[in-house]
Amino acid sequence: MSLLQLPDTVNRLETGEVFHFSCHPGVDCFTECCRELELALTPYDVLRLKQESKLDSSRFLERYVIQEQEAEDVFPRFYLTMVDDGRASCVFVTKTGCTVYPGRPGACRAYPMGRAAMRKDNNTIEEFFVLLKEPHCHGFQEKEAQTTEHYSAGQELREYNKFNDKVAALLQHKMIRQGMKLTNEQTELFVLALYDLDSFRKQLDAGNLPKQEHYSANKTACIDDGQLLLFGITWLHGILFQK
Repeated sequence: MSLLQLPDTVNRLETGEVFHFSCHPGVDCFTECCRELELALTPYDVLRLKQESKLDSSRFLERYVIQEQEAEDVFPRFYLTMVDDGRASCVFVTKTGCTVYPGRPGACRAYPMGRAAMRKDNNTIEEFFVLLKEPHCHGFQEKEAQTTEHYSAGQELREYNKFNDKVAALLQHKMIRQGMKLTNEQTELFVLALYDLDSFRKQLDAGNLPKQEHYSANKTACIDDGQLLLFGITWLHGILFQK
């Protein structure tokens, strides 16, 4: 979508531009943004959520995640399960707020901001931010001044963006843009390395991964989920795009 086609409720934020927003239990629309939505999950979102819910990644995916892939999709898409309560509420929301707040997804942290990031041919990231002003959100009536930099820091988005940008190198790879399609096996490896980290770790430890010998992985470092995800991204890049 080009900037000229942005909906009326979405406005581009310039660097340093100030907006007023705050979300807390005292705002009368508290948790309204946690309902009637489709919440796409990135690999780092799943990592943080499965840690916060203290579940193995396979169990977390089975219990809380919907995987979809249309015929035209190169990669599968992952969404958080919503409760069938007539309002499609997030499975983790209650009247008092989010039960997994420390591990909440990046989209929840960023709201009402949105970030668009495109990987350029020189391998740099071009980004811009937008502000979504939905009628149900009264957080804009709060007096707290924000900028993209201040709000991103307060919501700890830098870590999320770091992982998301590395995944974008796969999703926006030149071969994908040129029409490459994944085999069923490649799709399974994509899900394994990026979303089912605990199973990926077991396969890595057992030496069962394709081309594993070509990629050095410090198994001690990979005990950490974040390091394991970074390794998975590098390994997957080789699996998909290097012959």
